[in-house]
Amino acid sequence: MRFYILYIKISLLCSFVLLLSTMIMAQEQKIADSLTVIYKKGNLNKMDKFELLRNLSFNEINDLDLSLRYADELIALSSAENNYLYLHRGYYQKGNKHRLAGDLNKSLAAFFKSATAATKAKYTVGEGVSYSAIADVYSVMGNAKNAELYYTKAIALLRTTDNAIALASALLNAGDDSFRNKKYDKALVYFNESGALFKKADYLIGTAYNLGNIGKVYAEQGRDKLAMINITEAINMLEVYQDYYGISDYLINIAEIYSKRNDWPTAVHYAKRSLELAQKYGLKEQVSVSNLKLSELYEKVGNTSQSLKYYKDHITYRDSVTNLKAVQQMADLRTNFEVSKKQVQVDLLKKDQEIQHLKTKRQRNLIYAIGFSSFLIMLLAIGLYRRYKFIKETKVIIEEEKKRSDTLLLNILPEETAHELKQNGRVEAKKFESVTVLFTDFKSFTQYANILSPEKLVESIDYYFSKFDVIMEKYGLEKIKTVGDSYMCAGGLPFPTKDHAQKMILAALEINDFVKTSLTDNSNCQTRFEIRIGINSGPVVAGVVGSKKFSYDIWGDTVNIASRMESNSEEGRINISENTYALIKDSFACEYRGEIEVKNIGRMKMYFVNEIRNI
Repeated sequence: MRFYILYIKISLLCSFVLLLSTMIMAQEQKIADSLTVIYKKGNLNKMDKFELLRNLSFNEINDLDLSLRYADELIALSSAENNYLYLHRGYYQKGNKHRLAGDLNKSLAAFFKSATAATKAKYTVGEGVSYSAIADVYSVMGNAKNAELYYTKAIALLRTTDNAIALASALLNAGDDSFRNKKYDKALVYFNESGALFKKADYLIGTAYNLGNIGKVYAEQGRDKLAMINITEAINMLEVYQDYYGISDYLINIAEIYSKRNDWPTAVHYAKRSLELAQKYGLKEQVSVSNLKLSELYEKVGNTSQSLKYYKDHITYRDSVTNLKAVQQMADLRTNFEVSKKQVQVDLLKKDQEIQHLKTKRQRNLIYAIGFSSFLIMLLAIGLYRRYKFIKETKVIIEEEKKRSDTLLLNILPEETAHELKQNGRVEAKKFESVTVLFTDFKSFTQYANILSPEKLVESIDYYFSKFDVIMEKYGLEKIKTVGDSYMCAGGLPFPTKDHAQKMILAALEINDFVKTSLTDNSNCQTRFEIRIGINSGPVVAGVVGSKKFSYDIWGDTVNIASRMESNSEEGRINISENTYALIKDSFACEYRGEIEVKNIGRMKMYFVNEIRNI
C-alpha cells in the first residue's frame, strides 16, 4: 500500500516558515475549516500566505476540487515571486490530490514540475520526495521499469539527507512496488528498513502503513493469522488519521483472506466496506479495485449477474484511470521532464558563472589598486576561466546533440528497438507468432499522379496519411512504412498483444469512414480518393534494415498475403483473410466472398468486414 499522505506531511515538517504549529501537524477537516477563516480575512504577509495555502491544500480532505484550487493559487503566487521552494510544494500538493482523484496523467505532470522546482531551489529532500511520487504513479500504471528507476533515484538522494521519515517513506513504497511484482523477499527487505526508521522516529502513520504492507506479504505467503494481526492493527491506526485510501486497500486484503477460507459472506462484507469508503471519498483507483474483488467473489459463489455488474463498474473506473491516451501522455511527460531537468542544470551553471563574473570584477578593482603585477595575475585567471567555460559549454552542446539524435531515432523506430540499437549497435531480428498486418491503396492514384503537380500530389497524400497516423496511435498500432500511395501498419508488435486483430479492424473501419467523409466534405476542393483496405493475420519476422538510414520492417508470408488482400479488395471495403476472420468473427459482422484466386498463392477464402457486431 502506497504512502501518499505521509509525503505531504514530510513537506510540512521540512517547512522553513511556520505560520502556526497546529497547521503543520493537522490532518483533520476541522483544521482546514479553521484555516479557511484565516484565509478569508486576507491580512497576511506574503510568506505567511504561502504557508497558509499549502496547509489549506493539505488539510482539505472532503473537497478535492477546493484543495486543488488552493494548490493552484500557491503555484501562481510562488511562480510570480520566483520562489522555487513553495513552487515545489504547490505542485507537490497538486500532484497528490490528482493522484487521490485517479487523474494519473495530471498527477505525473505536477510531480515532474515539483521535482524541477525543488532542483532549482537546491532542496534535496523535495527533489527526492518528488522522484518517489513519480515512481508511485508509474508503479500504479504497471510500468515497473520506470518505477524502479525513480525509486532508486529517490532513495539515493534521500540517503544524503537527514530526513529519516522521507527516506523511510520512499523505502516503504519501493517495497510495495516489489510486492506488486511478486518479489516478496525483496519487499520484506524494504519494509524492515522502513519500519525501523519509522519506529525510531516514533512516526505512527508510517508504522501503520508498514504493518499493513508486511501483513499483505504474510497473506501471500499463506501466513493468514499474522497477516490479519498486522492488517487489523494498521487499519485501527489509520482510522485515527482518517486515511481512507489506506483503509480501503487493506479491507480488500482482509476480504481476500476470508475468500481463501471460503467464508464468502464475510469476504463480501469487507469488500463492500472498501467500496463504500472509496466511493464516499472519490478514490477512483480503489473504486476500481473494490469492484473487481466483488466481481470475483460473486463469480465464485455462482451469482453471475452481480459479478457482471461489479465487473462493468471495475472496467469503467479502471479505464478512467489508465487509458491509452494517458499512458502516451505520461511517456511524453517523462521525456519533457528529462529535457527540462537538463535545462535547469544549464540555468544553474549560468547563474554560477554570473556570480563568478561579479567576483572577478571585484578582484580586478583590487588588483588595479595594488599594481601592474597583480593585474597580470588577473589576466591569467580570466584566461583559465574562459577555458573552463568553453569546456563546460562544449559538454552542454554535446549533450543537446545526443538528446536530439535520440529523439530522431525514436521517431523512426519503436522505443524498445531504438534502445536495443543504441545499446548493442545492432538489432536482432525477432519472430512474432501472431500479428495483424494492414495495407491500403488509393483508387486511380497513378492517373492523378500524371496530371497533378508534385506539390498538390504530396499535399493530398499527406492529408490522408497524417490522419492514418493519428488512428494508429489511438489504437496502439505500429506504422511500418509508406510506399507511394500505399500505407502499411501492424498490430501485436513490438510488444505482443492478444487483441491486435480486433484493434486493427477498428482502425480500418475508422480509416474507411474518414476517407468516405472526405469525398463528400471537401471544402478546399482538393483531390480526394477512394481506398481499398486488406488485412491478414499470422507470424512475421521483424527487424531493422540499413546501416545509416535505419528502417523498421517486417517480412513473411503474412505480409505478402495482407498485400494480396488489399489488391483483391474493392473501393470502400475492408477485405480480410480467413486467418483474421477466425480472430474477429465474434466481434464483427462479416460477409463471406468465397474462394478467390490469388496471384502466386492460389485460391483463398476472403471476407468483407461490414460493421461491429451487436452483442
